[in-house]
Amino acid sequence: MGFQQGLSGLNATSKNLDVIGNNIANANTFGAKSSRAEFADVYANSINGAGGSNVGIGVSLETVAQQFTQGNISTTGNPLDLAINGRGFFQVLRPSGDTAYTRNGQFKLDREGFVVDNLGNKLKAQPWDDATGRAVGDAQPIRLQAGLGAPVATGGGSDPALRGIRMGINLNASSTVPTLPIAFDQPATYNYATSQTTYDSQGAPLTMNYYFRKTAANEWDVYATINGQPFDGPSPATGKVTSLSFDSTGALTAPTTTPTIDVVDPRNTSSTLFAALPVNFSGSSQYASGFTVSELKQDGYASGQLTGISFDDSGVVKATYSNGRTQNLSQLQLVDFSNLQGLQPMGANLWRSTFASGDPSSGGPPGTGTYGALQSGALEESNVDLTGELVNLITAQRLYQANAKTISTQDQVLQTLVNI
Repeated sequence: MGFQQGLSGLNATSKNLDVIGNNIANANTFGAKSSRAEFADVYANSINGAGGSNVGIGVSLETVAQQFTQGNISTTGNPLDLAINGRGFFQVLRPSGDTAYTRNGQFKLDREGFVVDNLGNKLKAQPWDDATGRAVGDAQPIRLQAGLGAPVATGGGSDPALRGIRMGINLNASSTVPTLPIAFDQPATYNYATSQTTYDSQGAPLTMNYYFRKTAANEWDVYATINGQPFDGPSPATGKVTSLSFDSTGALTAPTTTPTIDVVDPRNTSSTLFAALPVNFSGSSQYASGFTVSELKQDGYASGQLTGISFDDSGVVKATYSNGRTQNLSQLQLVDFSNLQGLQPMGANLWRSTFASGDPSSGGPPGTGTYGALQSGALEESNVDLTGELVNLITAQRLYQANAKTISTQDQVLQTLVNI
């Protein structure tokens, strides 16, 4: 009697119910992917394939195939929540030292400054190289230093085009020439003044004052003090930075190159505070209107306490400090696989590569090549279709009952035969 068919059907349907139940259980798990039970019929083949009336002996579970379709993106507002819209996986370093892969972007900072998931697995990214302005090297765990960010002295910025002081002013062409020799404590000896904060190599603020004195038609002298003293030190210092010349249209004609100054430290006049500090006046003009300062910038800044971390669309990890500065730390490198269904589930929303999946790709920033877009402050929901799973559950239940009925019927037939 053929109990085998019904028994195999019960076993297969039971496995199918397990898969459906697991999908339903993970319908609210971020980054989870649904699975599908795939079956095959079973035949007992005769020698050399002879015989044309073989009856199947049931069904077998061939595989439980993962379905890596895209889940919906849900916004959270947490900058450490990350979602991938498209292909790709995050790389995380497990405590055991091996690398696993995940679509679940629920990350946070641990006590040591590492970006980790709920199990302490550390999110990996390529370190950022300020010299080249891009990420280089192998991916490694992202770590933030919670201490003070290092200060940068005025004139010590990394971008040569923005180094030093940049000034854009308009000097009133209708101004008169002062008659008295310049004295910084006497406003009648100069026409206009303005100031800005500069920083030494330790991040200490110092006030730089600028004084503009008209000397003739279309001609001006510029003077400066640092914390109230001429920038070029005590007597016989003059404090003169440079002279400005304008043409009849008010356009700047001199200096033609950016002047540089050596600024004496007002706290110790025997030492130089800033050497060859560029002072760029290229944005200046002389029109018959009031004195205005359209630009007055410098590239130094004080130290700052870490206040936050964020990810941009290209996966660049940015640290924000209390001094208003941001620093690029690293850049996420997503990876992909040639056979996603060959990945081995590890639980906790993690997968590991196998021979069937192939090795991970070399990696690339989000939004490049075939890699999906990155969205910060959002998470990818499970791709489980709960409505579909409930329908599948009803179908599997009916199939289980039907297979049980075949066994019951076979039992009745056998009992009838025995009673003959």
